[in-house]
Parts: sequence; structure tokens; C-alpha cells
Amino acid sequence: MKIALMPNLTRKEALGATEGICKSLQKLGAEFCFDYEFKGDFAFTGAEFLSADEAIDGCDAVIAIGGDGSIIHAAKLAAVKQKPILGVNAGRLAFMAGLEDNELNLLSRLIEGDYTLDKRLMLKTGIICGDEIVNCDYCVNDTLITNKEKQRMTAIDVALDGKVFNSYLCDGILVSTPTGSTAYSLSAGGPVVDPELESILLTPLCPHSLVDRSLIFRPGAVITVESAEDCPLCISNDGTEPMNIEPGCKAVISRAEFTANFIRIKSDNFIDILYKKLAQRR
Repeated sequence: MKIALMPNLTRKEALGATEGICKSLQKLGAEFCFDYEFKGDFAFTGAEFLSADEAIDGCDAVIAIGGDGSIIHAAKLAAVKQKPILGVNAGRLAFMAGLEDNELNLLSRLIEGDYTLDKRLMLKTGIICGDEIVNCDYCVNDTLITNKEKQRMTAIDVALDGKVFNSYLCDGILVSTPTGSTAYSLSAGGPVVDPELESILLTPLCPHSLVDRSLIFRPGAVITVESAEDCPLCISNDGTEPMNIEPGCKAVISRAEFTANFIRIKSDNFIDILYKKLAQRR
């Protein structure tokens, strides 16, 4: 078995956790590789160093080491190539982690194939100007559409399957997956959704209204978001660098054609993780 390792070394615990993973994989007889950028940190491990694309293409599974942001970023790269991913917590919360850094003995189950795959719905986002798609991206958690001038509210039209159903006066629109329901969506007042219930969530951010609340749509829904004031908007997928939506253009969000496949080694379910990571956190 060959593993592509994707650590976030800006997390202070990530270096030690990654070294521990390398030692465990060596003992288990598994091959592992890194992106070239990590050669200076892990050359002593005897790992193979490749481009990120080559590493994911040639591996059987990906292990991401870091917090939720690191795991989500790696999950998107792995999902495009339909590779399963295991998150190891080297951050603060790491809701998406399958293992803590003190549970590396359980990596033997990964090598032995003693695990399940948690298939998570993803979203596909596109920016459309006229009849042309000028940009396309994917997200595991959520996509955020806001006024490019973030200091003020804006009027945003939202359509379902091509029909406008509301014009929100708000700071922005957040469209999320059930996976993302415990991330930004939760902080914005959205519901917690069991990821086995495939759906698309829409939450207006700070709406200037007494009645606007989160909405939950079927997984096949197509949501279109555009300015109602011909002002520039911007869109960010899973917290990445925003892309501009120029006046007259729109964002279209729908279910992605593939899933993010998270490796689950332990037997804890969604509610177990939810309670452990959020309800007990101080």
C-alpha cells in the first residue's frame, strides 16, 4: 500500500505527528510519499518526493495532518482523483479527523483494509457570464458569496432551479453541504445536519429581516446567486482566495459529480464526534 502524506507544518504539532506516522508506516511495510516542498523536512524518512498531482495519482490513500482547514483542502484534492483520505488531528478542533495524534497505533487497520468509507456530498460551483462558464471549482464544506465591498450589506437574488424565490438584503449567502453544517454554517445560525442525509443548505448571513432563516434543499437542487443591484460580488470555496463575480454574472451551485471519501477507522458515529468535539469543548 502506498500513502500520500499531506502535512500542514504551520501547526506546531504537525511535524511530530507526521514523523510518528512515517515511523508507523515503515513498521507496517507501507510505502509513503510527500510533495517536493517537504523534502527538507522529511528526507531522513526515506520517503519518495513527487509533485502533489503525482503523489495523489500514484497513491492508494491520502493522510492529511493538521486541523480542519488542512484536512478539507487535502480532501478536495483527493476527491477529484477519487482517492480516500484519512485526517490526523494536529490542530485545535479537527472535526474531520479520523484519528488523534495519540492513536497512530490504529494505522495498522488502514494498511489491513479494516476501515469504512464515509462518502460525503460535495458541491460544484461555477461563475457564469452570459452563456460562458468562466470559472469552476469544488468544495467539501461550503461556498460563500459576499459583496466585494464587505463593509456594507447588499441585495442578492437567489434562484432554485432557475426560478428566483427571494431577494436577500444581507452580508452574504452561504451554501453548504451537511459536512459544512458544523463549520461556518453553524456559526451563522444554520442547522446541524447528519451527513448521511444528503442535502444542500442555504443560510443568509446577517439578513436585515425578521423572517429569513436557513433553508435545506434536496441534493439535486441547482442554486443560482447573483447581485440584485448590479454590484460586484465575490465567491470563496472552503475559505480559499475569493474570485470576483462581475456585475451581470452569477454563481451556480450544484451537487458535484463525485464525493469526498473519508476513511473511518474508529467506530464513533456522527453524534459521538459532534458531542466530543463541540458539546464538551471548553
